[in-house]
Amino acid sequence: MKLSSSIFFIAATLAASDCAVSAENAANYPTKPIRLIVPWPPGGGTDVFARVIGQKLTERLSYTVVVDNRPGASGNIGAEMVAKSPPDGYTIMLATITLATNPSMYKSLGFNPIKDFAPIALVAGVPHVLVVSPSLAVNSVKELIALAKAEPGKLNYASAGSGSPFHLAAELFKLMTGTSIVHVPYQGGGPAITAVIGGQVQLTFGNLLAVLPLVKSGKLKALGVTSAKRSSAAPDLPTIAEEGVREYDFSSWFGFFAPALTPKETVAKLNHEIVRILETPEMKQRLTQDGADVVASTPQEFGAYLTSETKKWSQVIKRAGIRAE
Repeated sequence: MKLSSSIFFIAATLAASDCAVSAENAANYPTKPIRLIVPWPPGGGTDVFARVIGQKLTERLSYTVVVDNRPGASGNIGAEMVAKSPPDGYTIMLATITLATNPSMYKSLGFNPIKDFAPIALVAGVPHVLVVSPSLAVNSVKELIALAKAEPGKLNYASAGSGSPFHLAAELFKLMTGTSIVHVPYQGGGPAITAVIGGQVQLTFGNLLAVLPLVKSGKLKALGVTSAKRSSAAPDLPTIAEEGVREYDFSSWFGFFAPALTPKETVAKLNHEIVRILETPEMKQRLTQDGADVVASTPQEFGAYLTSETKKWSQVIKRAGIRAE
């Protein structure tokens, strides 16, 4: 009994010591450069956001935030790398909506998006726009739904490929409206939009910034934005939900994560600094110009959002039979 008690006392003392060291390390964080994994190639929207915010974090934390691009498998390669990194706050990631959609499109992943990451902050949402060819005789979402129901299977929509935001937004629309519209995948957003302009297909759910100039020039007709609220980049354009598809909500989002078990104090400090950066007029203007709506959530809010997004898209992807290309 005495031996068992001694062993228990030693184990408890060591555990308490480890907790104290962990808390002290978190309080002093950071003490060296931070690696920011971007699971996408250089030059894309996620990479641009990462570099802009990473530079501001460098200034605020007094340690360099180094952007490390690890593209491949729709973000899975970089995400797995972060999931398996030490949970000390020195490897973090700027992820996108694919973290919530990939589990349903890939047979197996090297990580669990809910269990293997500690959410830090949801940065922003980037809505899409439902646009149609000028030659299509509809001028509202309601008219489009009526036409699609009157002629099921005759309308076509373009996407940037299977599993792309264009594709997901359209399948959610079909599911919520009970319409039959045929998917025509293209290799990228540009060709998809060009196909609508040329009349090869009738509609698409295009990136906000990419389609707004084309709408203004009359090459496309915009029927509604996909976000739950109107976009600050196009405040006069109604949401699809306002147009009668209640609770329709789709945005490509960006958010910071750390490996699971990263100390809460470290996550809280990163969240605090990232939110302060996002709330500056300079950053708000920059993100709005890029078609994004700033969110700046708490870690708890972001965790709940990731769970709801993963559940929502698993249902849509299963119903639509979407698989990774």
